[in-house]
Amino acid sequence: MGDVAEVYHACYRRLVVQLFAFTTDLTEAQDVVQEAFARAVARPRGFAGIDNPEAWLRTVALNIVRRRWRRRRILDLILLKERPLHDAAGPDSGSDIATDLTRALNAIPRSYREVIVLHYYADLSVDEIAAALNVPAGTVKSRLSRGRTALAARLRGYEVARA
Repeated sequence: MGDVAEVYHACYRRLVVQLFAFTTDLTEAQDVVQEAFARAVARPRGFAGIDNPEAWLRTVALNIVRRRWRRRRILDLILLKERPLHDAAGPDSGSDIATDLTRALNAIPRSYREVIVLHYYADLSVDEIAAALNVPAGTVKSRLSRGRTALAARLRGYEVARA
């Protein structure tokens, strides 16, 4: 279990930030990262046999989020079928780039958000993202392109810093 504690101290905050960007919910991000670590502790040999524990934890956490979203979607269909959903933040709410980016990420399709977050927040390559999501590299490239276009449309008015 010593190796799990070391990985926890080295990676926990980074994983929470990445999952927060993915879920846009800090509490959920913390919860799924903790659950991923709990699964590592529950493994008889901890991280033995895992080349990259952080990547393994990220994949486990992403899978937990996806499972929760599937279940939540089914529950919404059953319980909230006839109730309209409203945006909690109205048009008069304060605006800054971090808030606007979070809203924009939340507004684009999940498949685009996944690759955007993994590429820009987790700093993974296209091939690493493809392996983590179990999709072809071409699919990752397509989703990155479409995701950037979708974000740009939602973030009009912000200047793009050019090097």
